[in-house]
Amino acid sequence: MTPLRRRAPIAGLLVALALLAAACGSSSNSSNSADASPTTGAGKDYQWVMVTDQAGLGDQGFNDLAYAGITKSAKDLGGTGKALESSEQAQYVPNLQQAVDDGASLVVGVGFLITDAIVEVAQASPNAHFLSIDNVAADKDGTPLPNVASVTFKENEGAYLAGVIAGLTTKTNKIGFAGGLEIPPVVRFLKGFQAGLKSVNPKATVNVAYVGGFGDAAKTKELAAGYYDDGADIVFEVAGAGGLGAYEEAKARGAGHWVIGTDTCKDALAPDNFLTSATKDVSGAVEREAKAVADGSFKGGVHNLGLAEDSVGVCQKTFGSLPKTIQDAVTKATADIKSGAITVPAQ
Repeated sequence: MTPLRRRAPIAGLLVALALLAAACGSSSNSSNSADASPTTGAGKDYQWVMVTDQAGLGDQGFNDLAYAGITKSAKDLGGTGKALESSEQAQYVPNLQQAVDDGASLVVGVGFLITDAIVEVAQASPNAHFLSIDNVAADKDGTPLPNVASVTFKENEGAYLAGVIAGLTTKTNKIGFAGGLEIPPVVRFLKGFQAGLKSVNPKATVNVAYVGGFGDAAKTKELAAGYYDDGADIVFEVAGAGGLGAYEEAKARGAGHWVIGTDTCKDALAPDNFLTSATKDVSGAVEREAKAVADGSFKGGVHNLGLAEDSVGVCQKTFGSLPKTIQDAVTKATADIKSGAITVPAQ
């Protein structure tokens, strides 16, 4: 199913992510583009360019985080940062090719769904540098492409910690999961969350449904409403920009209706209903690969990042407001995962 492209009605809250001061316009292939303010940095003429998936900027998730990494790279390393927004899958290849043709120093493709397009363009442009977020770009034999840094995350490890928080918070032992699509990164969030939940609260259950895309806030809101009506007091959204609908529904329901987010802290969307987020450091991954391009150490291949690399976790901004018993349980689980005492399922 092709995800619907929507902007959530709570878009006014998106200013909470200050790094997204982007101006939108039209590109030659009918996608939207956003340009970071040019910076001098180290005085280099770098061009840091990302291509979004269909959710685009404003998803409060990995697109926004990747763009934060783009703007930070421009500030620290010099040059300019740009985002090319894709409103449909047909724009992936043209947008990626546009970035290459414009002389991008690093082309960042965001999301599992854009991987095939990265493979196509990267194989046709062996001298260009690419970063693939959330999947491995490989040739037909399964060999990772040498000019693509394929960064995947152990979302299951961060989600395990979110599951611990949920298990020690729920009063009804009913939790809803609203996923965008049943693809590997989303499944990793789900499996890790279920494992963490069961580790502290075996009686708790998770009802699972998929929106059918990552841009449909109305449908996610509908799913959240159904979960709350059925007695759930927590909804875990892994639905990209569509996940914004879960916060709308929780706010309308009032106290005791919690939302767990993904990728980044989303407390500004529903301050009284936000429980935590299962986070991943997409911004940091972009910054690391941009720095590697700048210092000549860029290497393609697979980089799988988890708790040991401090690349996943839970929202630290609100962590201190959780009860100490929950904080202690999360701290212990973190140490056990890092030491190997706990192996978190990914599928």
